[in-house]
Amino acid sequence: MINKILQDRVYSLGLVLVTTALITSLVFPSTFPTFENFSQILLNLSIDTIVAVGMMLLLISGAFDLSVGSIVAFTGCFTAYLMHFFNIPVPLALAAGMLSALCIGLTNGYLIAYQNINPMIQTLAMMGIIRGCALLVSGAGIQNLPYWFNAIGQSKLLGIQMPIWYMLATVGIFTFLFNKTIFFRRYYYIGGNEKAADLSGIHVRKMKMFAFMISALLAGFAGILLSSRLGAALPTMGRGLELRVITAVILGGATLTGGYGKIPGALLGALFMGLIANIMVISRISGYWQEIILGLILIATLWLDKYLQRKYSAIS
Repeated sequence: MINKILQDRVYSLGLVLVTTALITSLVFPSTFPTFENFSQILLNLSIDTIVAVGMMLLLISGAFDLSVGSIVAFTGCFTAYLMHFFNIPVPLALAAGMLSALCIGLTNGYLIAYQNINPMIQTLAMMGIIRGCALLVSGAGIQNLPYWFNAIGQSKLLGIQMPIWYMLATVGIFTFLFNKTIFFRRYYYIGGNEKAADLSGIHVRKMKMFAFMISALLAGFAGILLSSRLGAALPTMGRGLELRVITAVILGGATLTGGYGKIPGALLGALFMGLIANIMVISRISGYWQEIILGLILIATLWLDKYLQRKYSAIS
């Protein structure tokens, strides 16, 4: 049991999270262990986690997408643009926004899977293109959005804001799909050995293209949710999101080589980063030092995990 906890990133990271939360509760008993603080932590990481689920899918299959942050911005801005300037009804604007995200994912997936363009080059180029498109449609930003659109991200259920429920639903759905469906399980074979998966009859190119489409859809949904929560669409939304998300999923058990990872790990990785950021805010650590400290903690965590993996692999 101890070996399993230390070797499985979901278990080991969960143990680290619980230990960190307990220690912080003892150090800051009046500010940290409160419903309001925990709700704020989850709310702040809800967008990152939804995007991280899609990134986890890509990393399991041996790919990644640097354009997800720009997709978040463009989808939110495009949806707001349709509602604000053309008075498009909210449901139609939402559908159009999600369709635009799907088209971006389809373009990335087709060029990478069928034209053999390097994922980093393709998605880096798309990141710039889509960010520019977000600036074109929104300018400095779009405000005064319809009430029913804002209600998507600002309403509450059982005292908890809806983005948290959407995050949990996304993690739950994709956890079920990866655990119970053959289709999604095939992504592990693709990431582990793409040539062997292709020879075994798996349609590798179609599945890789489909993975980019799913990732883009989740990023588009996150962009709409973020715009709704803010009550405004800003072209700067999602800036730096891709790096935070990739870090979260690697912390959660994925590897850049593919074939490994679990969907709950995406949630735990994002939660770890959100927890550390919250602790630094409560501790009143200067913003100049926060990113440095977070980076050092992440590097130390990865090195410790590698050490434990080697140690207990040798024992077993």
